[in-house]
Amino acid sequence: MTAPTSAPTPALDRIRVGSAPDSWGVWFPDDPQQVPWQRFLDEVAEAGYAWIELGPYGYLPTDPAHLRRELARRRLQVSAGTIFTSLHHGPEVWDKTWAHVSEVAELTQAMDARHLVVIPSFWRDDKTAEILESPELTVEQWKHLASGMERLGREVRERFGLDIVVHPHADTHIDTEEHVERFLDATDSDLVNLCLDTGHYAYCGGDSVKLIETYGERIGYLHLKQVDPEILAGVVADGTPFGPAVRQGVMCEPPKGVPALEPVLAAAQNLGVDLFAIVEQDMYPCPPDQPFPIAQRTRRFLRGCGA
Repeated sequence: MTAPTSAPTPALDRIRVGSAPDSWGVWFPDDPQQVPWQRFLDEVAEAGYAWIELGPYGYLPTDPAHLRRELARRRLQVSAGTIFTSLHHGPEVWDKTWAHVSEVAELTQAMDARHLVVIPSFWRDDKTAEILESPELTVEQWKHLASGMERLGREVRERFGLDIVVHPHADTHIDTEEHVERFLDATDSDLVNLCLDTGHYAYCGGDSVKLIETYGERIGYLHLKQVDPEILAGVVADGTPFGPAVRQGVMCEPPKGVPALEPVLAAAQNLGVDLFAIVEQDMYPCPPDQPFPIAQRTRRFLRGCGA
């Protein structure tokens, strides 16, 4: 009698997996607590990833020819750059925003990437816990945010050929299910789509599978991340800011946390479009030898999921 065999893992052939400097504890362009960029590139390639993000502008070389050589040596490609914005403050912040966007977008375009991940500004300082502004936007600020993001999407596409994907993030104004849905409903899907970070969305109480199934046409990019539910419960109860929460280990190595990534990846595959799924495990600061073995284990786990 032949023993029954388990069903094969479905191939996630529309999902392109990568990693990012964030998974190596990199939050800033230059910080003595962070690993040197050369080590990050060496280790991310050795861990089995072919795609990376640029991370904070200035961490990796900003000279396109230099960066291209370093990437080619390691058979790496860039999926996206990252920018930070505070467009809810209205048109008066546009010029300052565009100056930052332009330098990042130019390098992103030079690396043949197609996406710019847009992170809203924090309402609470992630180091000091100082309240910088109200966590709730006014009606006028929501209008500024929506129109500003649409303008950003239009300008970035026209000038650099890139698509923006807005990243809901803890301690920003685009965080909870209510805020994410309000933002999506207020913006043009042709100009503005979402970078769904599974960890941040769970951190703020959201359901990633539900969001993909409800707003599938707006999901343009994924960040794969999990949260430790026990640590998160303490963070919520104590009102801990995001930075200290990360130092407590709230973002954990998959598959030890939530949400389960298998149904998220399956829901994304079912959209029938090509999507990047970039691993990001926030852990700033961290010992320099900590990220690499986690990256290896995470890559093996994702292969086991069919990615």
